[in-house]
Amino acid sequence: MKRMIRKVAVLGSGIMGSRIACHFANIGAEVLLLDMVPNELTEEEQGKGLTLDNKVLRNKIVNSALENTLKSNPSAIFSKKVVSNITNGNFQDNMKDIAGCDWVIEVVVERLDIKKQIYDEVEKFRTPGTLISSNTSGIPIHLMAEGRSDDFRAHFCGTHFFNPPRYLRLLEIIPGPETRQEVIDFHMHYGDKFLGKTTVLCKDTPAFIANRVGVYSIMSLLHLVEKMDLTVEEVDKYTGPALGRPKSATFRTTDVVGLDTMINVAGGLHNNLPDDKAHDLFELPAYVKKMQENKWLGDKTQQGFYKKVKDVDGKSEILALDLKTFEYKPQQKIKSPTLEATKAVENIRERMKVFAQGTDKAGDFFRTSFFGLFEYVSDRIPEISDELYRIDDAMRAGFGWELGPFEVWDSLGISDALKGMKKHGNQAAPWVQEMLEAGNTSFYKIENGAKKYYDIPSKSYIAVPGTDDFIILDNIRENKTIWKNSGTTILDLGDGILNLEIHTKMNTIGGEVIQGLNKALDLAERDYRGLVIGNDGANFSAGANIGMIFMAAVEQDWDEINIAIRMFQNAMMRVRYSSIPVVAAAHNLTLGGGCELCLHADHVQTNAETYMGLVEFGVGLIPAGGGSKEFALRISDEFKDGQIEQMALRDRFLTIGMAKVSTSGVEAYELGYLQKDKYSITMNRSRLIADAKEKAIELADAGYTKPVQRKDIRVLGKQGMGIVYAGANSMFAGNFISEHDKKISEKLGYVLCGGDLSSPTLVSEQYLLDLEREVFLSLCGEKKTLERIQSILTKGKPLRN
Repeated sequence: MKRMIRKVAVLGSGIMGSRIACHFANIGAEVLLLDMVPNELTEEEQGKGLTLDNKVLRNKIVNSALENTLKSNPSAIFSKKVVSNITNGNFQDNMKDIAGCDWVIEVVVERLDIKKQIYDEVEKFRTPGTLISSNTSGIPIHLMAEGRSDDFRAHFCGTHFFNPPRYLRLLEIIPGPETRQEVIDFHMHYGDKFLGKTTVLCKDTPAFIANRVGVYSIMSLLHLVEKMDLTVEEVDKYTGPALGRPKSATFRTTDVVGLDTMINVAGGLHNNLPDDKAHDLFELPAYVKKMQENKWLGDKTQQGFYKKVKDVDGKSEILALDLKTFEYKPQQKIKSPTLEATKAVENIRERMKVFAQGTDKAGDFFRTSFFGLFEYVSDRIPEISDELYRIDDAMRAGFGWELGPFEVWDSLGISDALKGMKKHGNQAAPWVQEMLEAGNTSFYKIENGAKKYYDIPSKSYIAVPGTDDFIILDNIRENKTIWKNSGTTILDLGDGILNLEIHTKMNTIGGEVIQGLNKALDLAERDYRGLVIGNDGANFSAGANIGMIFMAAVEQDWDEINIAIRMFQNAMMRVRYSSIPVVAAAHNLTLGGGCELCLHADHVQTNAETYMGLVEFGVGLIPAGGGSKEFALRISDEFKDGQIEQMALRDRFLTIGMAKVSTSGVEAYELGYLQKDKYSITMNRSRLIADAKEKAIELADAGYTKPVQRKDIRVLGKQGMGIVYAGANSMFAGNFISEHDKKISEKLGYVLCGGDLSSPTLVSEQYLLDLEREVFLSLCGEKKTLERIQSILTKGKPLRN
């Protein structure tokens, strides 16, 4: 059966419901969002003579919920335009409208009786054969399916999104006892390809996979706090980015999610898992019970493990809770030789070994927590999953772990970890020892570019299902590398397509990257059909290496800066005018030079989560890798489309001048960084390189022809500069910008308008490149610019405003 999802009904508009609705709207689906009709009027509404028959009042709950979600930060939507895809309604008036929906998702309160009442209504109007699912985080699926019609049960399952649904990639699929296989298969595929999720098939067990393991890990840690006398600051330092976890670590995350949420899930596990070996760990420690009594539940109550206050000068300060005295105190800096040792280790797997060998408190914490976790997850097979890779997938996608528990175990060496576990009183499930005795020394291995996992029943390695469409560079690098230097690697993706991978710190662009880019173009033009520029790192590129620019500027070595900028410009022009198609696979931070690379590619295959921008203005510079030139070119092309010249100039000028960064791939197009018909969006980050490769093949198969350099770029000269100068003076007079910002604005306008020309003129790309390089060099000599760059370098922040 070919199933299409055109319209989705979301029943329940709370925090999860409204955000799920927004995510479906993000991908272009039509969404019907329903909730209750208010039970009574407020005094103000009564005073106005309103009644509950008023349509606006009847939708008050759903309208308010969606409005709050649209104000949330980070945003639940890719663009303000997608909001028009959502229609609000209520259960009484609009339940009948679900008849026209392809998928009905129930997201009401976690009470079985209320869910069953909703399903009674759904049964009256739902069209047979359409999907029906619940976003429950723990209520057994079989209990919800009881008493329902045959068709309902056949098309019903759990679809558990994680909050926030746009950003957390996990989607747990939990079939009921009578769910059809085609329904399960559809959810797994649709969630992956269209919703951008890591879809994990779960058994109908308490808390499913991610929350079962995740809450065990958190509760184990909460008890470890008492056992090891740990502070809030120590825990969050040990369980943050150094460990491959989110910056919010443990206690800050708990504050954001809500301590009550964690307590409820832990309580459910404690009540429903009397035979679990870790049953006692799901009991709340005394200090957590006291926080619960005090209603210190996190952000929702303005205090939890942390509390935001204002000091005597009115400045905000975040205090940490002393778990012994229950007083909030200034946060203490945590010093640890083990943590210091991890800073120099970029590879996360190697970093795990450093933690495991640590001789201080951080090392003890790592061993105690992970050895217990290893025992727990090995015991959960086959209870919660028959396959170990699903547990790792769930923890990476649902909790933001860089490595899942079995992957961490592999990095330490299974045998070595077992010895450590024995010393700590932990014992792995028997199947682990049997696996080792059979000569299988790891849970995962790479064969012919495919990742395989150890399958316990067959006692053999099987390819991870669903990854055939992925190209994971880590998996092919050993056998497919054809050239590399310190900052880049060139790999053969097959089918005549090369890939240039940047792997500098934050993938910044310096001399070694320019060398790698030119080498990749040389090879591709000589022996291949196309080039993809992409990587599996955290970011596409955070911009050019401003450290090198800063040092040369301090030494007043203008020739070196001039040569460096010229080399960068020439490389970008090679990308634009190579004889083979070049596709950039952009994701996450795509700033400054990384953005300029995308501006010159034949096509940008961008992930939905792409934060793209020309941000040089923030450090007192202008884009000089062809970014300013490219915006002048696009302004000229917009003139041809009949747009008013001054409006086009103003919009493009403000995008650079305000260092605007897109909040999504969709917004990158709206800001003008991406062009119509020259970009595509990949929802699932894991598919990005493969999709970029397919686009390169498509361009090559279509008979790609090398473009001709532009010499017909219309610039406004003094006519346009007058507009820029007037705007800059107005902003300065109103104290909106500094004098230095005013100077940068005028110099940017100088480039976009083609310099000091007396009238509108047609110029070449090279003319504009020379202008932007000239202006960039002049700004490098400004004291204020150097101060801004030094400030950023000192703080270690990327070039972003």
